[in-house]
Amino acid sequence: MSTTTVKEVVKESLLGSKEPSHLSASHRASFINNAKKDEQTGELYMGPDDFVEAIAPPTEDYHKISRDQYSLLFSVADRKGTGKVTVDDWAAFENLLMKPDAEYEIAFRLFDVERTGTVKYEDFRRLYERNKGPDSIPFNWDCEWAKLYIGDKSKRHPLTYSEFSQMLRGLQGERIRQAFQLFDKDRDGYIEPEDFARIIRETAKHKLSDHLLDNLTSLCNISTGSRISYANVRAFQNMIMEMDLVELIIRHACKRSADGKITRTEFLNEAAKVVRFSLFTPMEADILFHFASLDEPSGRLGLTDFAKVLDASWRHRGTEEAQGGQDIAKGRSATKTFLVRAVESGYNFLLGSAAGAFGAFMVYPIDLVKTRMQNQRGADPGQRLYKNSVDCFRKVIANEGFRGLYSGVLPQLVGVAPEKAIKLTVNDLVRGFFTDRNTGNIELKYEILAGGSAGGCQVVFTNPLEIVKIRLQVQGEVAKATEGAQKRSAMWIVKNLGLAGLYKGASACLLRDVPFSAIYFPTYSHLKKDVFGESKTKKLGVLQLLTAGAIAGMPAAYLTTPCDVIKTRLQVEARKGDTNYTGLRHAASTIMKEEGFRAFFKGGPARILRSSPQFGFTLAAYEVLQSVLPFPGKSKQEQVHTGVAGVVDTIREKDVASPHARSRNALKIILDLDENFGRIKLPDQQTWKTIPRILGGGK
Repeated sequence: MSTTTVKEVVKESLLGSKEPSHLSASHRASFINNAKKDEQTGELYMGPDDFVEAIAPPTEDYHKISRDQYSLLFSVADRKGTGKVTVDDWAAFENLLMKPDAEYEIAFRLFDVERTGTVKYEDFRRLYERNKGPDSIPFNWDCEWAKLYIGDKSKRHPLTYSEFSQMLRGLQGERIRQAFQLFDKDRDGYIEPEDFARIIRETAKHKLSDHLLDNLTSLCNISTGSRISYANVRAFQNMIMEMDLVELIIRHACKRSADGKITRTEFLNEAAKVVRFSLFTPMEADILFHFASLDEPSGRLGLTDFAKVLDASWRHRGTEEAQGGQDIAKGRSATKTFLVRAVESGYNFLLGSAAGAFGAFMVYPIDLVKTRMQNQRGADPGQRLYKNSVDCFRKVIANEGFRGLYSGVLPQLVGVAPEKAIKLTVNDLVRGFFTDRNTGNIELKYEILAGGSAGGCQVVFTNPLEIVKIRLQVQGEVAKATEGAQKRSAMWIVKNLGLAGLYKGASACLLRDVPFSAIYFPTYSHLKKDVFGESKTKKLGVLQLLTAGAIAGMPAAYLTTPCDVIKTRLQVEARKGDTNYTGLRHAASTIMKEEGFRAFFKGGPARILRSSPQFGFTLAAYEVLQSVLPFPGKSKQEQVHTGVAGVVDTIREKDVASPHARSRNALKIILDLDENFGRIKLPDQQTWKTIPRILGGGK
């Protein structure tokens, strides 16, 4: 806080103060921070330079409108023309900025130099001539268009606020028309691309993105000729005049698109739905897509492509700011050390392990019922212990209690962590290898290969896990059938089996896990993209991910049930009187011979009921853990605005009361007269007093 500010605060706290009731605390603080004291009267005031400091903070972006041009607005705030802006003047200016039509009213007051409520042609013309650039394209104020607003030379009349605003509204179009006629030397309706670029830079540079300005001469490429017609120029102007509506249509169309991209036809179709009549001509649509597709000539464009055309704040690719925004992912990976990436991968591995364990625990009772059903032998119903899955569930609780449903759950929880981690990691690695880097697409055969590879690699962990889990799960029915049978722990089973025994039935495990993953992962991917519409611009919610995971698990689980039955029979310790299977073929042929084809699908419904919700619970837990427990030190994901509206919305929320934001918009309208308005240094305080008031001075 400056010394002046401190003194004023102390003085006002002791003596009190009088201030405009409508001046907010923040705006008053802004005035005090930039004002200085009049040595004669002791009153605080701002001169032109102080005023610019107040409405144009150095931290703002001035690559379109220079900071010096904001001094134009000083004469609007200096209501008495004294070369000083008092606190009352500042309050009135702030109040003016809050009006819905502030931009046009500020422009009107700038030219209403006598403060009469009307703009005289002489005052308007004098200020225009004083501020236009020396090399600017000339404008004929005696043209028929100007006469319609201000009258002929002999019958000039002052303009009211409404008339003046309407004239400014159409001024840019007339400037472009006159400039075209000036450069159309042959009078054939065509100009050179360089002349077109100069016209647009002088009339609309302050409203257009650098991407557009740097590629203006390429407009000649939308037709077979090498020159630009007047129709091209008018179509270009109409497009930039309707930027907000264009953006609205594009955002609606991209939202409907599955991949977040649209074609020219889709744009025109959406435009026909949004407006009541065909507002955009085919040529205007051609121009829009021409400039948006210069870097991506694919015919299908996304919001990022259009933002380069629609957003005036979008910088050239060569600048540091734009390059950093374009390559944010590359910058992250380049600066992140190998150690940090390894630690973060390990952290994600732990989250995935916890999520996998949670999913396995939630569906474990279903898995136990599935195993008991698959282990039932004999074709005679009288030899079966359980009639169906529901009967099995009921009898387990009756004979072994609720805890019986979780027999063998511990090794399942321990083993599911590396199983899920390996499955997901291998699938991602193989998919990434075969994915087209330009389009992001992958062929179905490579999706199946990625899933199958993931299923094959996980067997290293799943087979020992499965055999221990299965033997623990069937202990309850063995104890019931065999008097005096002891319950064994997981460690006892591991020691008894040995390393070779832990991989008994591995061939059947491979036969089950490889096709399961080969079916599951491609199905899951296509459900997300083709059914739920996931794209670069649309992120699916947790419920959609859960549904996709659950649906994908159904066919994968049921179609691989025969392999799971064979695996279970091979891994369960045979009881007295039961067939002792010697291998994969022997198990399959024996089951088919003794129990029939239907035996291969025993526990199929229970397997579906287990696999579908298990993947659902696992995905839900993983999403929650990632949001609640992010990697320590990891910055929040940057918000990426998918279009200009996203940016504009945030600007309006922050800057609706900002003097800079509204002043900038007012200058955009004033600069429609000439881009050099305000660039010429305005007089200082002393010189201002010597200038006649009719010219905006204080004399």
